[in-house]
Amino acid sequence: MPPVPEGYPERDHVVSYLAAYEERYRLPVRRPVRVEAVERAGDRLLVRTDRGAWTAAAVVSATGTWSKPFVPDYPGANDFRGRQLHSASYRSPEEFAGQRVLVVGGGNSGTQILAEVSKAADATWVTLAPPAFLPDEVDGRVLFERATARWKARQEGREPDVPPGGLGDIVMVPPVREARGRGVLRSVRPFARFEADGVVWPDGSRTHVDAVIWCTGFRPALEHLRPLGVLEPDSRVAVTETGRSVREPRLWLVGYGEWTGTASATLAGVTRAARGAAQEIQGALDQRIGAA
Repeated sequence: MPPVPEGYPERDHVVSYLAAYEERYRLPVRRPVRVEAVERAGDRLLVRTDRGAWTAAAVVSATGTWSKPFVPDYPGANDFRGRQLHSASYRSPEEFAGQRVLVVGGGNSGTQILAEVSKAADATWVTLAPPAFLPDEVDGRVLFERATARWKARQEGREPDVPPGGLGDIVMVPPVREARGRGVLRSVRPFARFEADGVVWPDGSRTHVDAVIWCTGFRPALEHLRPLGVLEPDSRVAVTETGRSVREPRLWLVGYGEWTGTASATLAGVTRAARGAAQEIQGALDQRIGAA
């Protein structure tokens, strides 16, 4: 990806890079297409979509998690008269001006939303455990290098010799450092339940709340694979180290997180997982042709 002068690449920079990549290699992308189901069809898989159907000797599912936000089931949530939204629907701090807001979640999204909302609202940060902050000089590139080092160490059967801190820890981007300077990076443990106008804490105390922003992550978007019978009780798919489905050998999963490859949910980290899957698919197709 072409570098940016400073800081992190913004959304438009990333989108432009991906569009140029697609054009350069003339990838036969069809859009918009929504996959409704993947089914078995003899010695192939049938992919049913809102734009027709395809049969394939191999299918790679790379739908990610962003289309399935996760909100925990809390007692009294339906009785709460305030606003609840997931971080996926968050747009700006101005819409919470003057309100009392709970920001729930100890990851990077929760921290960065807290940093913004706390300038406009009375914001309280709720996390399961005390948040883990990375040193100021550690950025996304360093984290990817550490993840790569851990992956190599595991491949070689040794313990990784890298500093602590990983992709789940909070990166101290400028807005978060600014919030630290204002003294707002303090979190409390979760409340016990909702009530009509707020929440009740484990000690029985009550807080009036106007809005709750759930920064609680996402779950894999895998409903299209349900006809194959590959979904486990945790709604994931059991895969090999290369992302190949254990229950359906014509199916590969790429980019859903650590369970489909180290750092595979990141744009940089998915390269290794995708390359491994592509090589294995090529081998499977060659074997299929040879046996024909």
